[in-house]
Amino acid sequence: MRPVAAAPAPRRQKCDHWTACPTNSYAYRLLSGGGRDKYAKICFEDELLIGEKTGSVARGINIAIVDYITGKPIATQYFDMYEGDNSGPMMKFIQSAPSRSLLFMVTHDDGSTRLKAGAKDAIQALGSKEIRNMKFRSSWVFLAAKGFELPSGIQREKINHFDNSRNRYAGWPAEIQIEGCIPKDLR
Repeated sequence: MRPVAAAPAPRRQKCDHWTACPTNSYAYRLLSGGGRDKYAKICFEDELLIGEKTGSVARGINIAIVDYITGKPIATQYFDMYEGDNSGPMMKFIQSAPSRSLLFMVTHDDGSTRLKAGAKDAIQALGSKEIRNMKFRSSWVFLAAKGFELPSGIQREKINHFDNSRNRYAGWPAEIQIEGCIPKDLR
């Protein structure tokens, strides 16, 4: 009997991508929350910026801002859109992002109940096409660039609505994600 050769274990890639990003690019993965126990995550260059393990994720819209030039995180914050008036602070947080920065946004639980027009305007100004379509407990992920343009081939946004007839979890839509590579030399 001939010995069976075992396949080598696959090499782990940044942000758990299946394939490595090109050398001169940043790796990212955005994952919305799903159900009560599947928390949202934002990974950039293999660093978990928002997630359960960092303790920086909560109900609402979770945002990370990264300096595009250096690739260093600037700030992370979550904004509860179910209780309290957090649209104004969220709008100021988004507007405070410096030029030449990347903004990553993901929802966990509900991101729409108390989301006001001014905050929607700020997100739409960054290029969101779905922010005005968000409903109660919609899963939503969004990638934006402030002060420069991302290549047209990069997926920037995805949404999945609450629908009792096809929810993955009781009363909750499934989590969604986008991932990819952002070239480092964009003007």
